[in-house]
Amino acid sequence: MGLSEASEPRDTQVLLASRETMEPKRRDYHVERPLLNQEQLEALGRWGPAPGTLQWRTWFQCSRARARALLLRHLPVLAWLPQYPVRDWLLGDLLSGLSVAIMQLPQGLAYALLAGLPPVFGLYCSFYPVFVYFLFGTSRHISVGTFAVMSVMVGTVTESLAPDDAFLQAPNSTVNETARDAERVQLASTLSVLVGLFQVGLGLVHFGFVVTYLSEPLVRGYTTAASLHVFVSQLKYVFGLRPRSFSGPLALIYTVLEVCGMLSKSVVGTVVTAAVSGVVLVAVKLFNDKLRRHLPMPLPGELLTLIGATGISYGVGLNHRFGVDVVGKIPTGLVPPMAPSPQLFTKLVGNAFAIAVVGFAIAISLGKIFALRHGYRVDSNQELVALGLCNLVGGTFQCFPVCCSMSRSLVQESTGGNTQVAGAVSSLCILIIILKLGEFFQDLPKAVLAAVVIVNLKGMLMQFKDICSLWEANRMDLLIWLVTFVATTLLNLDLGLAVAVAFSLLLVVVRTQLPHYSVLGQVPDTDVYRDVAEYSEAREVPGVKVFRSSATMYFANAELYSDTLKQKCGVDVDRLISKKKKLLKKQELQLKRLQKQQLQTQAAASRGTSISIDVNASDGDVKSNNVESSKAKQGSTENELEDTAASGQDDADAKAPDRSTLEALGLPPPDFHSLVLDLSSLSFVDTVCLKSLKNIFRDFREIEVEVYMAACHTPVVAQLEAGHFFDASITKQHLFASVHDAVVFALQHPRSNHVSPVLATKL
Repeated sequence: MGLSEASEPRDTQVLLASRETMEPKRRDYHVERPLLNQEQLEALGRWGPAPGTLQWRTWFQCSRARARALLLRHLPVLAWLPQYPVRDWLLGDLLSGLSVAIMQLPQGLAYALLAGLPPVFGLYCSFYPVFVYFLFGTSRHISVGTFAVMSVMVGTVTESLAPDDAFLQAPNSTVNETARDAERVQLASTLSVLVGLFQVGLGLVHFGFVVTYLSEPLVRGYTTAASLHVFVSQLKYVFGLRPRSFSGPLALIYTVLEVCGMLSKSVVGTVVTAAVSGVVLVAVKLFNDKLRRHLPMPLPGELLTLIGATGISYGVGLNHRFGVDVVGKIPTGLVPPMAPSPQLFTKLVGNAFAIAVVGFAIAISLGKIFALRHGYRVDSNQELVALGLCNLVGGTFQCFPVCCSMSRSLVQESTGGNTQVAGAVSSLCILIIILKLGEFFQDLPKAVLAAVVIVNLKGMLMQFKDICSLWEANRMDLLIWLVTFVATTLLNLDLGLAVAVAFSLLLVVVRTQLPHYSVLGQVPDTDVYRDVAEYSEAREVPGVKVFRSSATMYFANAELYSDTLKQKCGVDVDRLISKKKKLLKKQELQLKRLQKQQLQTQAAASRGTSISIDVNASDGDVKSNNVESSKAKQGSTENELEDTAASGQDDADAKAPDRSTLEALGLPPPDFHSLVLDLSSLSFVDTVCLKSLKNIFRDFREIEVEVYMAACHTPVVAQLEAGHFFDASITKQHLFASVHDAVVFALQHPRSNHVSPVLATKL
């Protein structure tokens, strides 16, 4: 024992010493690899086009396994219900379902009024869709049913297409509520069927990705504005007023002004009832928050408030004595299915699509939150189908469009709910209320339901805090939030959503038009290149400019890319090319003038020689043989002049091999001989991008700068080939696997001698 204890420190020292000797060897490493352009990379990696997969062939294949997988995919309850752990999850699901049903009752009654319908139809929406989602849904925790945002969107449709003014009775100018409610129920149920058709159709064609165009700031800004619409719509129940209904742009402003003008006609009993109910609801919620850890389930403050208010209203006679509006007759039993009205489809198609998209966006965002928290997967396309079937089936039973509720979903999760068995339990509880207990709430004041709605808006109204957090985190997201909120508040819910989506997409285009452009430099002792403006130790490689854009280059920003590239290089490329062309044109004109003068001189010399011969011949002093000799001398002289001119031209060409260079023209050349375009951010190529790249090659070659491209992805290279970008002047040898490879190659093959290629070996 003693020996082992004594030897242990020695072994530790030996290990530490060996580790110290190994550490320098680990740090002193050197990696070498050849420079790879695109052709060499394709040859080394044996590149070839990916084999095409004809997926459509599998669509028509039929087998037992495929049929079973298809059935389990579109009917998920068959997959998880046989494996349901009864002992572990049943008690939690029962308690959770009971808690959700307690919340479903008051919210169903309240949100039906919000949709402009009799309260009992909110109970129908809490039964049929919930049970359908139990069969087809993939989320375990969301609670499907009535939701404030969806209800107010339905209410804008029903109140605009079936306003109170259209049902005034002539004798006493009162509203025929029976006819009005029947018309609104027909509108709401037809709207629900149309919403369901949209959602099922989009889900079957795998259009679930449409929700990606609704960013989180957009959804939160939209729901915050919708909460204002909900709040304003409940003011008439809080004060007991009957204002005119408005629709279209600025309807919210007109409604607020109308209510403010009628405040003197408020019913005192209604205001007191709403205020007392609101205080009780807030107090119970605060109590639940304080004692959340000690309570097995939160106190049902809404249900207790409804029961207490109904009892007080019945005992005191609030309706008869104080003029407080009550719910009225609630029929017991289920209503028979009713076919939708196809004649209304053309009037409702725009609103139906907006409601379908908003409902799915809220449901899938909330479902993914719970799925991430509990470690399971939510299928967005199947969720779209499930919600569509909920609305489609619900619409045939006179329900209005539904979604999932944030507050009920949180209760369903926090009270121990594990699966949609909790939803099935809550729907059965609502069924019992519809069949037997609904008639007991006939004396329930509408002001209490309005208080329930307003108190439940707390979560959405608290989203105003997003302004401060987004101001610090991302100003662009804040701009999306504000534009969505203002547009939805002023233009109504359907137009506001369209404006928000259009602005969000336009902002994406604008942000790609204004990317971050940078000149890259090499970080010392590495092959890493970073922005020289951000990294103080990064140094530009002498003779080589490396340029990078943070966004892909396409038709919207191609011109800006080219202009910024020329600006960052520190050379006025266009002006230099213009001066070069002018000087070349001037040089060409001078050469033509010189050649013309030479031709004139030669012509004059030839004419002078011929005249002297004629004169001598006319005087008769020279014999005929002398005349012939003079002619021979003349021919030989002309030949000698031509030979001399030709030899002089050759000597001039030898001394000045190229008079078109910048140096020969007296123009200052750029301080770099190579340009490397880092195209790692290029995700696709369009025709404008191809033309811009070709123009960059052409312009910089005009000022004696060779251009290289680096870090292109394989799909981009394939698109360059398909666009016939590569030709005799631009080959794949100008395209390199990395920026470092391109820089080293540029240093080894400079177009001018003012930078030594020896620097490439150091890199």
